[in-house]
Amino acid sequence: MNAAVMSLPTAEELEAALRAALAPTALEVIDESAAHAGHAGAGPAGYGTHFRVRVASPRFTGLSRLARHRLVYDPLQVFVPRGLHAIAIETL
Repeated sequence: MNAAVMSLPTAEELEAALRAALAPTALEVIDESAAHAGHAGAGPAGYGTHFRVRVASPRFTGLSRLARHRLVYDPLQVFVPRGLHAIAIETL
């Protein structure tokens, strides 16, 4: 297994980054990479490229949907060089 595949992000790493940044009241991070096999950005490992995030946070109060999504994307940017390709976001 090459180093690039070994360094793919995990749902646990994304969850830790989001917990630190957002202090969420609810958080679910699901790795949906296997469902995207053959699509752009999908790696051969079957994990670590496509995630779904469901999150509720007091930091979202009064913010537009776009602003809430930016708050979710910001702490996850560090995972893009490691292979993160897509994030489906549901803010609650």
